[in-house]
Amino acid sequence: MAEIRTLRDAVAELIHDGDTVAMEGFTHLIPFAAAHEVIRQGITDLTLVRMTPDVIYDQLIGAGLVSRLVFSWGGNPGVGSLHRFRDAVENGWPRPLEVEEHSHAGMANRYVAGACGLPFAVLRGYRGTGLEQRTATVSTVVCPFTGEELAAVAALTPDVTVIHAQQADRAGNVQFWSLTGVQKEAVLAARRSLVTVEEIVDELAPRPGGVVLPSWAVTAVAEAPGGTHPSYAAGYSVRDNDFYRNWDLVSRDRERFTAWIEEHVMRTGGTAR
Repeated sequence: MAEIRTLRDAVAELIHDGDTVAMEGFTHLIPFAAAHEVIRQGITDLTLVRMTPDVIYDQLIGAGLVSRLVFSWGGNPGVGSLHRFRDAVENGWPRPLEVEEHSHAGMANRYVAGACGLPFAVLRGYRGTGLEQRTATVSTVVCPFTGEELAAVAALTPDVTVIHAQQADRAGNVQFWSLTGVQKEAVLAARRSLVTVEEIVDELAPRPGGVVLPSWAVTAVAEAPGGTHPSYAAGYSVRDNDFYRNWDLVSRDRERFTAWIEEHVMRTGGTAR
């Protein structure tokens, strides 16, 4: 059953050095507040998993906390490159970064397999990419019914999945809506999970297209209003487009990035703006 905790306590209890951590969210509901708490606590040697590592992982990589990244696309959405990510891959700063690349479909199916307790998922894909020669988590299987050769991808079972949602009730049931991405599957695939929320309410009101994660499927809930900034939470906030544009300038320079982290993350317990 989910326990309602402070963000600081939840991160300290659930995320440990060396863990494989998924922080999912697509376009909105990206859990920046939790990532900043990881940076403040200096939790390191992480393997990060995310379908679309964007600014949230650029910050964690630049802070020197990440040894490995498993992903399917990386970039500053609508702007360009992730410069801290690129610096780590090309120059090993602030530490070398191992990467494992997949397709979007492959990553989504890996989460689904993990959520279902299956060892792998099967799909049509990866042909001609050469990715199966670069990672042990992509292979092929022959369909026993048709003889067709298909791609097989190993299940993803993170130590911890972190997501953001709009609401939780006082029993720890969680609800999120609008673009829901793979958050549900990522939580169900993980050994432990942390959900930050905009607010804790007495009762969850059904929402069109909403997803409800029952309390028994979540380890901890932490209230973190505005915890998605600079992304947004539908119904609560709007995307800070200026932040994403400015991040391109901040992240290009190592000293400027380090100063930003010190000022906006390390010196504050809130969401950096």
